[in-house]
Amino acid sequence: MNRGVLASLVASALFAAIFLISGSLRDIGHTEVYGWRIVLTLAIIAPVYALVPSRRTQMLALLGRIRARPSLLFFGVIASALVGVQLWLFMYAPMNGYALATSLGYFLLPLVMVVVGRAAFAERLSQGQKIAVVLAALGVAHQLIFAGGLAWPTLLICLGYPVYFAARRRARFESNAAFTLEILLLTPLALWFILTGDRGPGAELLPVLSIGVLGAVAMFLYLGAASLLSLSVFGLLSYVEPVLLLVAAVAMGEQLVARDAFTYAPIILALVLLAADGFRASRSLR
Repeated sequence: MNRGVLASLVASALFAAIFLISGSLRDIGHTEVYGWRIVLTLAIIAPVYALVPSRRTQMLALLGRIRARPSLLFFGVIASALVGVQLWLFMYAPMNGYALATSLGYFLLPLVMVVVGRAAFAERLSQGQKIAVVLAALGVAHQLIFAGGLAWPTLLICLGYPVYFAARRRARFESNAAFTLEILLLTPLALWFILTGDRGPGAELLPVLSIGVLGAVAMFLYLGAASLLSLSVFGLLSYVEPVLLLVAAVAMGEQLVARDAFTYAPIILALVLLAADGFRASRSLR
C-alpha cells in the first residue's frame, strides 16, 4: 500500500513536469515530440528487461502466457492503442491550447475510476465516495449546461483511461512488462512520426530527451501503483495530478474565468472528500 501511494504521487509530479516542458516547445510538432517520447521510453526500459533478472523473468512469464493463449495478444493491441492515444494527447494538448481541458479530464478521472471500480469490479463505495461522485456530477452538469459542454480532450481522458485500466485488469496485463510490450507496438508509428516530421528537434533536443526520460519513469511508477492498489484507491490517489496540471495550464497562459468556479469547485471539493475518505480508510486498516 505504502509503495503504491508513493509511486502514484511521484508519477503525478513527473507528469506535470512533462506537461510544462511540452507546452514550452515551439520549434517541433506534437507528433514528433510524441514519437521521440515513445522511442526514448522504449530505449530506456528495454535494457532493464534484458539485464535485470527479476524483470527478465517477469517479461518471460508474460510472453509465456501469450504463447499459451495467443488470443491475449488481441488485448495487448487494444491496450497499446488506448494508451497510445493518451500519450499523444498529453503532447498535443499543451502545445495546442487544450491544457485546461486536459486538466479537467484528469480532475474527473479519479471519480470515474471510482464508478468503474464499483460497476466493473464490484468494489464497495463508502458514504464519502458516494457524496464525492454526486458533487462531481454537479460540476459536470454546470459545464454541460452553462459552459458549452466538455471538450473532447476532457472526455477522451476521463472515459478512455478507465477503459484502459479495466481492460488490463480483466486480461491480467497489469505489470510494467505489459506496458513495455505496449510501447513496443507503438514504436513503428512513433518512428514514422519522427521520420516524416517537418522539423527535427534541433536546439530543442534536450527538452525532448527529458520528456522521454521523465515519461518512462512516470509511466512505470503510475502503472506500478495501479497494480499495487485497488482500482478505487488508485483512483483516489490520482487527485494530485489534476491540481498540478491545472497550475501548469495557468502557468502556460491559459485563463480561468469566474464561471469556471462552478465547474471546478464541486469537483475539487469531491476530490478533497475522496482524499479524506481514503486517509480514514487507510488508518482504520492499521
